[in-house]
This record gives sequence, C-alpha cells and structure tokens, in this order.
Amino acid sequence: MAEIRVPSVVRESATAGDLLALLRDGRASTRAELRALTGLSRTAVVARVGALVDAGLLRAGAELASTGGRPAGSLVFDTGAGVVLAAAIGRSRSQVAVFDLGGAELASSAVDHEIGAGPDAVMPGVADQLRGLLERGHPPVLGVGVSLPGVVDPVRAVSVDTPVMPGWDGVPLAPYLVAVADAPLFLANDADTLARSEFLGHARTIRNLLVLKASTGLGLGVIADGRIVSGALGAAGELGHTKVPEAAGRPCRCGDVGCLETVAAGWALVARLREQGRDVGHVRDLVAHALAGDAEAKQLIRESGRHVGELLAVAINLLNPGAVVLGGDMAAVYDVYAAGVRESVYGRASALATRELNVLPATYGDRAGLVGCAALALDAVLSPAAVDARLAGRAS
Repeated sequence: MAEIRVPSVVRESATAGDLLALLRDGRASTRAELRALTGLSRTAVVARVGALVDAGLLRAGAELASTGGRPAGSLVFDTGAGVVLAAAIGRSRSQVAVFDLGGAELASSAVDHEIGAGPDAVMPGVADQLRGLLERGHPPVLGVGVSLPGVVDPVRAVSVDTPVMPGWDGVPLAPYLVAVADAPLFLANDADTLARSEFLGHARTIRNLLVLKASTGLGLGVIADGRIVSGALGAAGELGHTKVPEAAGRPCRCGDVGCLETVAAGWALVARLREQGRDVGHVRDLVAHALAGDAEAKQLIRESGRHVGELLAVAINLLNPGAVVLGGDMAAVYDVYAAGVRESVYGRASALATRELNVLPATYGDRAGLVGCAALALDAVLSPAAVDARLAGRAS
C-alpha cells in the first residue's frame, strides 16, 4: 500500500529488505528478475528470499510461463503476514481501522468525543475501538499510524502545536495504545496523511500535488516530485493561519486574529449559521444542509472555496503542481466547493501555472485520513531497513 522508493540503480549489496521492496512494487516477481535487477548471485538471492519466506513475508506463487527450461516460480508478497492499525484523530471524531500489509482495510469504526477533549478523554476510547476491531488470533500488529491536526514531532510522536486541541501538546501517545499492540507508533499531521493517501491515488500519475483538507480547520499537504514536504519544523501547509485582508480583526481559535480560517474554515461557517439561529453543531451538519439543497449552506461553502483559492493561487505560482486535490468534509459538496476554488485560482494564478492544472476530488473521500495513516505505518514497517532489522531479530 505504501509508496515504495527503490533506488534507480539497485546496488549489488542489496539486502533482503531491498528485494522485498522490488517484489512489492512489481519490478520483480521471480528470483531470476531479482538477480537481474540487483546483480546478486543466485546463492545470495536464494538466501535472502529464503529468509523472507521463513519470516512469512513471501510465499511461492504460481509457476510462470516457461521461456525454455524449467518454469520460474513466482514470488508473492504475503499481505496477510501482519496488520497495521490506523487512527485519524480529529477535534470531535476519531476514525480507526485495521489494514493488512497490502493496504486493504479489514475493519473500521469511528468514535465521537467532546469537542476539544484532551488525550486522557479521547485516547482510551480510540484504544477500545481498535481492540474491538482486532479479531482473536489476528496476525501480528507491526505498526500504528496516527494523525493529529496541527504540527507534530514525528520522532517523539507528540503534538507540538495543536491550538485547536488544547492539552495534547507534548503528550506521548504510544503509552495509550501499548496495551492494544506492542508495536511502534508513527505520527503525522492530518493534512500530510491526507496527502499520503494520494500515493495510492492521483500521485501515482501526478508527481506534484497540493492536497487541501477543508474541514473544521484548513490544512494543505504538499507532494513535490513524489515526496511529502513537511518543512523545517513540520509546519508546511499551515495555510489556515495565514493573515488575509478579509479576516482583519476577526479572532481565530488559534488565539491570533485575521487568519484565513476565520472566514473560510468549517468552524467559522458553522458559527455564522448558529448566529442566525440555525441548528448546526459541526461542519458535517453544514455539509448535510448543502447536500440537501440549502442555498445558504451552499453559498457559504462556495465562498469558503473562493477565499481558500486566493491563497492556493499563490502556492500554485510558487510550486507549479500538476493538480490540486480537494479533501475533507467540505469537499463532500465537491461541485460547489470546487467552483469557488477554481474561480479564485484561475483568476489569480498565472496562465502558465494553470495551463494544465487539474482540480480533483480526493481519491478516498472521507476514508482518506485512515488510508493515509495506514500508508504512514506501512512505509515505516516495510522499509528495507525495518525489514532487515526484523530478520536480524529473528536470526538472533
């Protein structure tokens, strides 16, 4: 499922982990093809493949058509050799799921919690949901992918700047889940995980993407030349807290004033409707009204798209992406939201930058966060280095 990055020239010292990467991304399917790609001897390939088979990561597949001589036996990555857990934690709802090693979702659920609840209130419920999804006798859990709004420290697996979820910054998340699975936890920003899900979608054919998450808050995932760009402090794509003239003087939930979110984020639109006496409590309620044909709700969502599109136009001129992908709750009203985004983008960005630009819906819709969390975990636990370390541990 995860993005496989194999060197353009595979070195002759290719490890078992390198061979598994070649098999997973389809560049090889037999021992002979592995030898041709790596330059390893027959003995070395047999030994490395044998270690992967013994670890349960590979199994013998069907014999391939003979080109003369004995038919070559294919090698198949065993996606059932383990699972990864995914938890996309939001301000008022968290989604959780179990995925096999090929990225197929095996089970999922969601848990609602009070808006702004702290980790002690949210994480035990997340752990209970994940525990309930794991079947008795399940394959080993190899990793857990988690996403949070705001800026995170992936090394320490903690939030470092999540003003919309007070009480989370600096709190280690792994201890909450250790009773569910004694496996490493990998943490990323929610917009980055949304972008990561596109490695299994639009990014397969478009190597430069801007992936917008338009929901309660606003965030941008950046894929440049096939890689996630997180920035020096992990704060790349925080466009929601950029100052814009239309928001001058408006207080933002981050504690500052004048942020784009105050005129374009879901929380701000919901607040405007509630001031008018409308019965809405969450951006999902706003979206439901729009999908039902509510003219005012549709107008607010299109207006949000226009405001966001003004900043996206600057990013498009700077980064020249092949496409802008729209995800998050508001993108569920895709035609309306995309119309607002296009209006500003094509009116403000340069003709060259928009000449071949596409505006596209997120590949996985409201499942994108979970898919991205799973991809985050799979990228880590199936990397060549991680696979080699696992094999070394078995040998010792």
